[in-house]
Amino acid sequence: MSDVFDELKWRGLMANSTDEAALAEHLETGPVTFYVGFDPTAPSLHMGNLVQLMVARALQRAGHRPLILVGGSTGLIGDPKETAERVLNSKETVAGWVARIQRQVSLFVDFEGPSAARLVNNLDWTSGLSVLDFLRDIGKHFPVNRMLAREVVKARLEEGISYTEFSYVLLQSLDYLELHRAYGCTLQFGGSDQWGNITAGVELVRRADGGHVHALATPLLTKADGTKFGKTESGTVWLDPEMTSPYAFHQFFLNAEDAKVIEYLKVFSERPRDEIEELARKTAAAPHLRAAQRALADDITALVHSPAERDAAVAAAAALFGRSDLAGLSEPTVASVVAELNGPSLEVGAELPTVVDVLAASGVVASKSAARRAINEGGAYVNNVRVNDPDARLAETDLLHDRYAITRRGKRTVGAVSLLRG
Repeated sequence: MSDVFDELKWRGLMANSTDEAALAEHLETGPVTFYVGFDPTAPSLHMGNLVQLMVARALQRAGHRPLILVGGSTGLIGDPKETAERVLNSKETVAGWVARIQRQVSLFVDFEGPSAARLVNNLDWTSGLSVLDFLRDIGKHFPVNRMLAREVVKARLEEGISYTEFSYVLLQSLDYLELHRAYGCTLQFGGSDQWGNITAGVELVRRADGGHVHALATPLLTKADGTKFGKTESGTVWLDPEMTSPYAFHQFFLNAEDAKVIEYLKVFSERPRDEIEELARKTAAAPHLRAAQRALADDITALVHSPAERDAAVAAAAALFGRSDLAGLSEPTVASVVAELNGPSLEVGAELPTVVDVLAASGVVASKSAARRAINEGGAYVNNVRVNDPDARLAETDLLHDRYAITRRGKRTVGAVSLLRG
């Protein structure tokens, strides 16, 4: 227990804390019950949520007890954004997302043993709470002038903010008070963008019960240019394999920038310090080998999806560039590769398209004439087989799983198509 505070600091997982020395002592003196919350604002958790789950795993390994909260009530309200009012989702939608996210978070912590985790839902203690009781018992502890001073509220005052979102901080603070009373919870953590809500909960516990509790916030991970990490051109990187395939997930981390990869490795890999420091030395000496990127992508894909899905993603990447056989890949893996390559669908009838048509449609060449030139120059491939005849037509035996064709020009330009039967 005495090492976890230093580990979190070394891994760059502490941006703020209510009292650093007091928190370090608190974590050292015995098992602490802590909580981290996730609002169901989408059907899946994302990369920012995974940062919090890595902190929870580290604390649990050190002997502390997790309460993993999925916000069935706070998800109905929505934490205020700086830009505009949130669109409220239906109760049925939020309930469905709660169930999905509960299943996701259950994969990351242990629900057995002396430090067993517990899932909690704040709808359990808010659904029966009357407005009068909420205003009398909770609202009286929140000075309006301090609520107005919150950065997110100030950013919205000119355009307007609903009372619903304005009061969100009361609901989240109530969570801390309830978990402190019911389970002796004395630590809450979350992203640095939640720091105002988190410290409001600390203050509510003090005002309502005279309790002394702790809080910490993790930093917002960014790319080298300062933009938010965890988004691609196609959108958010999700933990749900149906929303971001394991192959795309692995590729995302494999493409981490040299300048940031060790920072990400400290957060998302559970390798010990000496291994990470060795990878840092290798990256500095030979960045072209991308040893840290491979370690990062392999570790996080195995954790979030499974070792088998990690192996499938590695095999797919190797096969894509001709280093192994594409035919050995499963259909879901091939489908995810085609989707990641933005492979178009081609409608076909009794006759399959020509290789020239497929090369042009997949985008590895700019035109059909360019496809013919690539074939004549010996640099065109379909499913890693060099094409020699510019007049050739695809055969059924050329297709992966009866519908997919992976195209390549030269060593690095890769595309794909999927065939739709008429």
